[in-house]
Amino acid sequence: MQLRRLATATAAGLIAVAALAGCGTSNTPDATGDGAVSGDITLRLWDEKVADSYETSIAAFEEANPGVNVELNVVPWADYFTTLRQEVGTGAGDDLFWLNGANLNDYVEAGSLLNIDETLGAQAKNAWTPAVVSQYTVDGVLYGVPQITDGGSAFYVNEDLLAAAGVTADELSNATWSIDPAQDTLLPLLQKLTVDQNGNNAASPEFDSTKVASYGINVANEIQNIQLNFIGSNGGTYQTAEGAMTFTEPKTVEAYQYMVDLINKYHVAPPAEASNENGDYTRDEFIKGNIAVFESGTYNLANVHEGAAFPWSITEIAAGPAGKVTTAPGVIVAGNANTKNPEAVKALLEWLGSTEGNQFIGATGSAVPAVTEARDAYDTYWQGESVDTAAFFTVLEGNEQLPPVTGTNFGAQFEAFTPSLNEVFLGKVDVATGLKSAEDAAAKVG
Repeated sequence: MQLRRLATATAAGLIAVAALAGCGTSNTPDATGDGAVSGDITLRLWDEKVADSYETSIAAFEEANPGVNVELNVVPWADYFTTLRQEVGTGAGDDLFWLNGANLNDYVEAGSLLNIDETLGAQAKNAWTPAVVSQYTVDGVLYGVPQITDGGSAFYVNEDLLAAAGVTADELSNATWSIDPAQDTLLPLLQKLTVDQNGNNAASPEFDSTKVASYGINVANEIQNIQLNFIGSNGGTYQTAEGAMTFTEPKTVEAYQYMVDLINKYHVAPPAEASNENGDYTRDEFIKGNIAVFESGTYNLANVHEGAAFPWSITEIAAGPAGKVTTAPGVIVAGNANTKNPEAVKALLEWLGSTEGNQFIGATGSAVPAVTEARDAYDTYWQGESVDTAAFFTVLEGNEQLPPVTGTNFGAQFEAFTPSLNEVFLGKVDVATGLKSAEDAAAKVG
């Protein structure tokens, strides 16, 4: 774990950042400006880019509350929920921590989270993105302050690789994938974009799949931007409303078969040996210029913008037989019910849920703020960088969305079914058989 002690910012510096985000600091909530609270508290999250933004936001909070010291605890995603579960389960853990929807119910049922309606008042939620509020409301109670809303998935495209293959971004976003080859207009484009070291693309009989120089797309064992999109756009389901996994639903099986074929039959996506154990592998390969199309969300925008040395742009994802279907989850900051400093926690929750506190995330482009009036800071930042982010949001307009992952004990289910899914993506087991094993493994712990 990495603890980042926050440096004290000057008042002039804070005002400058607030001005960049579109408003001043004069509207700081009363609870964070009366100097009545004090003590040391910690805030846990997994995103380094947002942590950078939080440092500035929390410096402003600390200036208004000189008796409070906040430390950021940045824990890598791979370890985040394992260690959080262990720490909070023993009645300890950080005073505040990020949660995603897949892990919410476990902490609610354990009584580990502060009731936000009671802590900040029932009207506080009116300032936050309704979809995120809904995602984190259980039995009528909201259990966190929305921080980020992801928007939908989009295609990041390497314009150099597209031009070399004679493929356009519009062709990709207007394409439709299908298990019926006669209806599949996406695969031929991905084959053109996949090139071996001898310059042969994947549609050529001379193509050498063991010596690929650049792949067409980043299909992998990733839930939010890959599996859910293909499943939803084929009319399948990932879970029941109660959180039981539905891997064996026929349309879901078809979607997985298509994904696996892109990797192991057509070789237009990197082998699962590389991506199964490294969730950032395909992102990093796209940034290196080794993948033409990177299907992902807004949370990778800052990484791509910072790291890619080639011209790139963003376009809508392709459709499936059921249209363009994606998911738009959010992230909350939750208060630990066992905190020893509830007043300082309440004050920080109120600040992070305010326009002033949340806008710092958008002002650096690190993520889309979930406080409604803070969204302008995000749009302004990326407009200033000449990056068009519209595809993340237009894909949601008029299209049905697949619900974000949820359910009690999903973390344990995930650990149980992942080995079987890894085998599926590796091509070591028949898709239908592997999905049955995954569903059975999840049911045993669900």
